[in-house]
Amino acid sequence: MKKIALFGGSGKSGQAFLTQALAQGYTLKALARNPASIPQQSAQLQVIQGDVLDAAKVAEVVAGAEVVVSLFGHVKGSPAWVQTEGTKNSVAAMQQHGIKRLISLSGGGLRYPEKDQPKLIDKFIRTMMQIFVPQVLRDAEAHAEVLKDSPLDWVIVRGPRLTLGHQKGNYRVGWVGVDSGTQLSRADLAHFILQEIESPSFVKTMPFVSY
Repeated sequence: MKKIALFGGSGKSGQAFLTQALAQGYTLKALARNPASIPQQSAQLQVIQGDVLDAAKVAEVVAGAEVVVSLFGHVKGSPAWVQTEGTKNSVAAMQQHGIKRLISLSGGGLRYPEKDQPKLIDKFIRTMMQIFVPQVLRDAEAHAEVLKDSPLDWVIVRGPRLTLGHQKGNYRVGWVGVDSGTQLSRADLAHFILQEIESPSFVKTMPFVSY
């Protein structure tokens, strides 16, 4: 089993991923500003107190890992460029420790023109994001550029509206507007990421996972 460095483990998607990863026997190091926000306790899990904007703490989490999973994003009070700056820290730490693989979470508002064929509803959603959460979208786009400019084997997993529903296992992996739906459970998102860890199929691309 690969050793995983996890950022964003205290969030809803992070919790779904962490629960499944531990159940499958993975060893993880997770970064959390408040370690108590990660309730899981396991000999396979080490929680380090710190912030993704602290380069030294990020490097501490990354050391010894074989793959980095980045599930953090904007919450109330987040710095404007939290995803971009945190990703820069991850890339630097991975290069320092000779780690190549990173999987990052984003949303369908992040464009991937090489494969996407957005429909009217997709264009509407992106327009709403540009109006109501423009900085979140700008940060997602900038973090993608950081990864594209890096030598890493990165994957940006994009999802629609995420729910707390049960794992179904019958999700689709496509592109915005191409074999795509409007929602996905966080449990199935976690399942896909774990599948990608074991069997890389989307290196240096941005798959859209949905029902």
